[in-house]
Amino acid sequence: MVEARTPLKLDEAALDAARRDLDEGAVTPAYGPWRDDIVRLLNGALATELTCVLRYRRHHYMATGLESPAIADEFLVHANAELGHADRLAERIVQLGGEPDFNPEGLLGRSHAGYDEVNDLKDMIRSNLIAERVAVETYRQMIQLIADKDSTTRRLLEDILADEEEHADELSDWMTRA
Repeated sequence: MVEARTPLKLDEAALDAARRDLDEGAVTPAYGPWRDDIVRLLNGALATELTCVLRYRRHHYMATGLESPAIADEFLVHANAELGHADRLAERIVQLGGEPDFNPEGLLGRSHAGYDEVNDLKDMIRSNLIAERVAVETYRQMIQLIADKDSTTRRLLEDILADEEEHADELSDWMTRA
């Protein structure tokens, strides 16, 4: 354990690296060879979040039935949360020197979750629950892969994972009500 009074000293190589490539912003050479891999992972997560936004919004507008008004409203809340995740992922991709892939062509191919056009309320809930469970597993695996290679991205993914787990719990509860 480092004592509180012991100042941290960077070696000369670390200082030189911090002084070079200033156009890289916060991305220093310590990000190493994983930066491009992390950007690819994040773009996959971005595609997943965008697919979820579209699916939730469709379900919001198409939901019918006795419980539909309350659940439709929640579909919109979830759609907006997924859009917030997408924005945060895109921002992190740019911080890492990458380009967020918002191209609609091939979106489903890059996404981990599916899109559907079901019209039955219970099927909508089931579809969204499956997608949330896929997202939970995907984020868990990404967090394990990134580990200590990029603590900022890991924390971002952990934060999004917590939201996805909450969404899955809510959807699971709705399955019994619809």
